[in-house]
Amino acid sequence: MLTMQEIKSHYYFTDTDAKLLEELLPLAEKNCEAMVEEFYGYLLKIPETAAFLRDPGALQKLRKTHAQWFLSLFCGCYDNGYMITLQGIGQAHVRIKVSAHYVNAAMNVVRRFLIELLQANFPEIEARRKYRIAVEKILDINLDIMSTSYQEEELRKVFVSHRLESKLIHAAERFTYGLNLILVVALIVVSLSVVGLFFWDLVHVFSGSLEKGILSALGSLLILWMMIELMDNEIKTLKGGKFNILIFIGVIIVALIREILISTLRHDALETQAFLAGTLLILGIVYFLVAKSQNVNAH
Repeated sequence: MLTMQEIKSHYYFTDTDAKLLEELLPLAEKNCEAMVEEFYGYLLKIPETAAFLRDPGALQKLRKTHAQWFLSLFCGCYDNGYMITLQGIGQAHVRIKVSAHYVNAAMNVVRRFLIELLQANFPEIEARRKYRIAVEKILDINLDIMSTSYQEEELRKVFVSHRLESKLIHAAERFTYGLNLILVVALIVVSLSVVGLFFWDLVHVFSGSLEKGILSALGSLLILWMMIELMDNEIKTLKGGKFNILIFIGVIIVALIREILISTLRHDALETQAFLAGTLLILGIVYFLVAKSQNVNAH
């Protein structure tokens, strides 16, 4: 965090500026009440800021606090203690959720009041100019320090949001990893079932249904082969690799081929076989397009 000395140096605020402001203190004291009236008259005209000023007791307290702040602009001593006071003012605005926009707009009211005050009391241009420069600097410094409270609040929100987001992402990743483990176990069970189906088809071969048994066994082997590919792909996913959608489409195609073979043996209706063949054609086109897209992205 910057010190008050560093902040003053960034605004080219010198000891001469501090002395010039201190010289304006009697004028500021004389016009303090007018400043407070104009300041709160402005805020009461805006519904968003007037909502904070409905309580007469609180308003009276705020008027007194604002008068103290206004006179502190001309105290002549701008050290770290002064900075801490301004930080407290900024934090108070953040705490009651006053928009930073209205803080900036209200500071402009103070700036305009002081410029008009200088014009009315210093007709000589050069004298007015040096006082105005000093006033502009201290107002900018005040606004800078007060605005820091808003920036810190935004950073705090971002930090909390980032931590929450990280935890949610981590939890989602662990949950997805768990689902992938369950999927691998399910694939093992299904693969064992396909092996059992293959041996059942062999039984048909040796029991006399040679044609049906061979075609069914061939279909089962195709499915088993695709199940192996699917399991291999899922294991790669668990290790951090990407899921290959082509494997999934391939499994569907192989299952459909097996169904077509069995449908032919069952002598299903021509419409059914045509539907299966059309579906296979569409899946083949999808497989081709996805494979082509992956090849393009790879290059």
